[in-house]
Amino acid sequence: MATAAPARPQAAPTQYAGFWIRVVAYIIDAVLLGIVNSVVFAFFGGGMAALVKPGQDPSTVNVAALLGALSTMILIITAIHLCYYTFLESSEKQGTVGKMVLGLKVTDADGRRISVGRAAGRTLSKIISSMILGIGYIMAGFTEKKQALHDMIAGTLVVRTK
Repeated sequence: MATAAPARPQAAPTQYAGFWIRVVAYIIDAVLLGIVNSVVFAFFGGGMAALVKPGQDPSTVNVAALLGALSTMILIITAIHLCYYTFLESSEKQGTVGKMVLGLKVTDADGRRISVGRAAGRTLSKIISSMILGIGYIMAGFTEKKQALHDMIAGTLVVRTK
């Protein structure tokens, strides 16, 4: 008499991270990035203040130097944000500090870690998610797999690990 093979344990169903938990993760990340941004602003703000003397005739202000400093500051902040999201979401932890705190991670459609390129594409796609009053973000509350527009574009999922 043959014995039946033992039943394999079924994998737990994937729990997708919904809109509100992702908002909380974003707030945590925004606070951290806000601290970094304030350091950058303080450095460049001090430099820009040195270009404009109190009581100085506005027509003598070096506008090109002010615009150059402002542009550099914006580029540095943009690079910091791009690196933060790209490298943390493609790392072994698969998420930003906010996502890690809340037990979330970013995966591809098969549950695997995403590449640096895909993470960069996902991060840049957030611009599109923001363009129409943030509707691209709000979509995470209404789609089957809780995907925001940038997740759909990049082919990623945000899932719960806890």
